[in-house]
Amino acid sequence: MDRQSEEQRIGSFSLPENLNGFCIHMVGIKGTGMAALAELLVHGGASVTGSDVPDHFYTDSILSALGICPAEGFSAENIPSGTQLVIYSSAYSRTENPELLEADRRKIPVLLYNEALGMFSARPYSIGIAGVHGKTTVSGMTGTVFRALDLDASVLAGSAISSFGGKCTMIHGSKYFAAETCEYREHFLSFHPSKIVLTGIESDHQDYYPTYDAILAAFIRYIDRLPQFGELIYCADDPGAKEAARISFSARPDLVFTEYGENASGAFRVSFLGVRDGRQYFSLKGVPGEFSLQIPGRHNVRNAAAVCALAASLVTREKGSFSFSDAGKVREALASYTGSKRRSEIVGTADGVLVLDDYAHHPTAVDSTLAGFREFYPGRRLIVDFMSHTYSRTAALLPDFARAFRSADTVILHKIYPSAREQPGGPVDGKTLFDAVRQNHRNVLYFEEPMEARSRISGMLKPGDVFVTMGAGDNWKLGLAVLEDLQAREASGKQGSKK
Repeated sequence: MDRQSEEQRIGSFSLPENLNGFCIHMVGIKGTGMAALAELLVHGGASVTGSDVPDHFYTDSILSALGICPAEGFSAENIPSGTQLVIYSSAYSRTENPELLEADRRKIPVLLYNEALGMFSARPYSIGIAGVHGKTTVSGMTGTVFRALDLDASVLAGSAISSFGGKCTMIHGSKYFAAETCEYREHFLSFHPSKIVLTGIESDHQDYYPTYDAILAAFIRYIDRLPQFGELIYCADDPGAKEAARISFSARPDLVFTEYGENASGAFRVSFLGVRDGRQYFSLKGVPGEFSLQIPGRHNVRNAAAVCALAASLVTREKGSFSFSDAGKVREALASYTGSKRRSEIVGTADGVLVLDDYAHHPTAVDSTLAGFREFYPGRRLIVDFMSHTYSRTAALLPDFARAFRSADTVILHKIYPSAREQPGGPVDGKTLFDAVRQNHRNVLYFEEPMEARSRISGMLKPGDVFVTMGAGDNWKLGLAVLEDLQAREASGKQGSKK
């Protein structure tokens, strides 16, 4: 369905200003974005019900805390009488899901997740966090900093954030709203931003954007949604972000353009000061003091700089200036940030081995994340289990994937984890990737299924090693299993030493 057809379907429907008692049913409510939106809607006074598959997700605890017990499976009977709006995840078919068909039969308004988020964003002063990489980390850091600055704001992130109490939202008011906005299928064009933070643009989602120019054009359309005198905060280290800013400046000279990064020319020019004692340090040209982060990777230094630029802009809007005291609060908040689920997440430590999990699934993200681990954990062997996500991405970026594991000592690969939107099979498979990677790396292993690698990995790990599961597949389960093996080995060793 094209955007004009979508707009005609939505018609004149809009969320009421006062959500108290407004009844909303959410199809696919366990999805990260859907659960986060449910939090915001419940906090606004709405009565929310939902349905999803019976499988357990980490969002179950979030929904339970909200008093929501999702129906298991999908049935027309799941939609309560009196429901005034149905919101659904893009994982489900508008023309096949029985609940969506029932909503049509009852003439209940139906919105996609991104459409509902867009309507929600139209009410406050909203900030869209965008880019092929880094959205969740920037969103998590943003909420952490906003709360430290006591801004009247709420934030929605694309994963559970430690500093949000393990939730996906930080709710501290309603004047400002920052949210992770997704480029897939131009979903972010439903959002109403007054500011946009742009981390970077490169070829991705090849099933929808066949070329780099296609995805670049989508981001430029998103930037063009900014109102007069809106602001684009973009990464000067990223060629795609710089190109989008240059093109947008030609068409929209009314906008404010703020750059950040090591190649930025203004106040948010980054100087990387190194890694020591489990932290990385940096400074900003126009902000006093030395900043530190306890999460690895220079890409996260750039993410932190983006948040500093956003915070300075909003505080200046609120108070007329960004003070030394404000800068201190930002420094303390960033120093306290411990990350989010599946982003450099520490799964556990056992028998001297650190087990990590990371969502990186694009070769650029894989390369930068592993380089960050190498810098953060010097002198330690880095063993990486990677599961590629989608046939289209793997095929289009195969040469880049082949070079993405240079920081790893050993790489374990598997079959490709398909998207729900793809048919099984494709132009490449897991062994195609294996053959490409081993042309550039001497220690590469292949197991069709992640769990088939369990005993081999557990057996090769030694005290001091760092083991990482990586990708958008389900190989994170392997990390948990390996951690169990290491814990058993550690316990066995302790028992042996007592005898």
